[in-house]
Amino acid sequence: MRRLRRTGRTRPRRPADTLPGRRLSGRTGLAVIGATVLALAASGCVTVHGEQALIPAAGPTEAAQALKDFTDAYNKADKAYDPALDADQVTGPLGEINQAGLRSRQVTSPGGNKNHTPLELTDARFVVPRKAGWPRWFVADTDSNRDTDKGPNDTRWLLVFVRGSAAEPWEVAYLSILSPDEVPAFRTADGYAVPVAADGAELAVAPRQLGERYVSYLKDGQQGPFAPGTHTTGWREERQKAASRPGLATQYVDQAENRGDFAPLALATQDGGALVFFATRYFERQTAAPGYRPKVGEEVRALMTGEIKNTITKRWVSSQAALVKPAGTQADGVEILGRLQGVTAAEGS
Repeated sequence: MRRLRRTGRTRPRRPADTLPGRRLSGRTGLAVIGATVLALAASGCVTVHGEQALIPAAGPTEAAQALKDFTDAYNKADKAYDPALDADQVTGPLGEINQAGLRSRQVTSPGGNKNHTPLELTDARFVVPRKAGWPRWFVADTDSNRDTDKGPNDTRWLLVFVRGSAAEPWEVAYLSILSPDEVPAFRTADGYAVPVAADGAELAVAPRQLGERYVSYLKDGQQGPFAPGTHTTGWREERQKAASRPGLATQYVDQAENRGDFAPLALATQDGGALVFFATRYFERQTAAPGYRPKVGEEVRALMTGEIKNTITKRWVSSQAALVKPAGTQADGVEILGRLQGVTAAEGS
């Protein structure tokens, strides 16, 4: 909903128009913030001796077209501040953040985005796994025109495309903005990336369990498998500071999210671990002292229902990219590399 910005190790220039959300990345400091191979059967799988063959999620031409379709739709939606123009190109956590941000901007800037600069995603490297049947997915590792291409401000945009069937379009479910050295070397087999099962036992934490473990850590602070950093120790410290400011109390309630296009997705890395994309939700409740009201920006107010008397509750969607080490790692088995979050609804009371 808000512009993406990066603090900590590096700070790219703030773009005039970005995906509506908060993007947080870096290993130290707190950052705050906003296709199918055509020659194969349309059913999405081929039966060989009674088993489903492993099929590449996307061919080079199809993957490139999916990236172009997303970029074109995003630019149209961002220019007009019209969520309908890219609704078919986003889903999952990114979809909720993007669509809420555009709905808000429709209210605050009904004439559209006067500062629109087209997003350009270039130098695309497609990380394509093979799997049987549907759904399918792949990662586009791209450069963008939202930063400085060299030096400490350089970033890579990793977009995770998902598709539920041959009849559905490719949609972007996750976006992570990382520095080039944060993008790991992926393990390959026969030239394709290797996916990691959601319940696989080869990692320090199974991808499906990451959301629950992260939510538990944010609640009780028991470090467990999480390495110190911006999105673990730093995020808890920031929340603790906000919890009891003079005249304003803030409470947080986190929830894991694994359903549908919010499901975690993981790719094996050459070191035996994996890069995992996973999502959470959280509620931020701010209560002011008697006689006062919490301050609310116009972008949040545009998404708000009810009337603020002394309390506002904001609903956030947050997506994370994490490096997970192999099973047997005793400490620091999970490093949260980046977080993209945005307010999707608010209620005054």
